[in-house]
Amino acid sequence: MNSTIRRAGRAVLDLAFPPQCIACRAPVSEPGSLCPDCWQTVRFLDGPMCEVCGTPFEFDPGPGTLCAACQAHPPAYDKARAVMHYDDASRGPILALKHGDRLDLAPAFVRWLGRGGRSLIDEAEAILPVPLHRRRLWTRRYNQAAELARALARQTGKPAQFEALVRARPTPSQGEMPSAAARRRNMRGAFRVPDSHKSAISGRNLLLIDDVLTTGATVDACARALKRAGAAKVLVLALARVVRPRSGDVI
Repeated sequence: MNSTIRRAGRAVLDLAFPPQCIACRAPVSEPGSLCPDCWQTVRFLDGPMCEVCGTPFEFDPGPGTLCAACQAHPPAYDKARAVMHYDDASRGPILALKHGDRLDLAPAFVRWLGRGGRSLIDEAEAILPVPLHRRRLWTRRYNQAAELARALARQTGKPAQFEALVRARPTPSQGEMPSAAARRRNMRGAFRVPDSHKSAISGRNLLLIDDVLTTGATVDACARALKRAGAAKVLVLALARVVRPRSGDVI
């Protein structure tokens, strides 16, 4: 009966507000989906990649291979994965969620996270977002990573920990940093686990949610704080990642 009522309600809403592609606003059959043209432009990350950071490889070097960066400077997190490339096709919808009050996009994105990050989700015991500093949260009004984490927790039944990790100091936007080294310096000491929440994460496998991975400096700083507080593993799942061409990426 409940499912029949939900379907009827959905039909009424679709009639009043026809579902649109989340990228180009063209008509689609299901809310929160892409039209065929936009779907073809999204580059999903499902090929060979670094075992730790998830950076894609141009060829398959075999299972368990690490990229040169992870070999030289192992990150604090145990594994990171992203669903798709951050490029012209994905940038618009992601920025709409981040800055455009398009919280209606979260359910669709979470479905993608659920498919692309299934192995990490299965291993995790709790879900938490990369936090915003309270000043930025005040001006932005919501944290897009927290909205994704909240929806993913509902979908998977995993507990969410929204206060277990806090941004201890305001930092300039990572987009303003001129290099990866500058991003790492910018994030140094930026996160901490309050004493009152250490018992909730101690010895647990944690899934850290973010929208975009660029150099990984932010999630690495988060993972360091969580590991210092006793987390067993920190797994990172993001919607998209910036992929820059580079030579000699396998070692």
